[in-house]
Amino acid sequence: MAGLRADLHIHTFLSPCGDIEMTPRNIIQKAKEQQLDLIAITDHNSTLQAPEIRRVGEREGVAVICGAEITTKEEVHCLTLVETDAQREELQGYLEKYLPSIPNDPDFFGYQFWVDEEENVLGEVPHLLISAIEQNIDQVEAFVHSIGGLFIPAHIERPRNSLLSQLGFVPPGMKVDALELSRHTEVVSFLEKNAYLKKYKFIRSSDAHFLHQVGEVHTVFEMETAGFAGLKKALTFL
Repeated sequence: MAGLRADLHIHTFLSPCGDIEMTPRNIIQKAKEQQLDLIAITDHNSTLQAPEIRRVGEREGVAVICGAEITTKEEVHCLTLVETDAQREELQGYLEKYLPSIPNDPDFFGYQFWVDEEENVLGEVPHLLISAIEQNIDQVEAFVHSIGGLFIPAHIERPRNSLLSQLGFVPPGMKVDALELSRHTEVVSFLEKNAYLKKYKFIRSSDAHFLHQVGEVHTVFEMETAGFAGLKKALTFL
């Protein structure tokens, strides 16, 4: 098995906070420059841009997992990753069902377009994607696992929108596939202060909203082939 480099938390132009340069072609090109073998596209509460990036990645030799960064009712950000087109569609339907109907204000929050490889607009999400959905963290976890996905609370040490900021602790019974630390925190130093979490698996990701951040932080996984199945298996050995 080889050590493959993965950045599992990348936003695109679809996220209102994503930079205009975060388009399919640019993201894949940057991933190649950073020698990433695997990336995950995790826009806020939407999977709509991910399939086009996966298509470009297949041609260019970069494996792409589709997913979303879901904001739960508690305002906790969670990475949710799926394998198949059918699972992605189920996840997208779930998000559309529970995302509040709050209109986006592009002048204040930013545009919410998804585009093709040539940057032609494919559509625009009218409702604000950075809202909390009407599901709590346990409900999100249960749904994602019910469709065969991976559930990873995001940047858990951050002072906002994290497990520790919103709940104050990691619930001991929560079924997580891993916990993510941000690019600002090393796993060893974090565990020195939070020894009670040593039983969990940890990843680090870029949470890229700008091109220069893609791959800035990544996790090396032992896997035979870059992709969802390889990642799921590799997480058991972290």
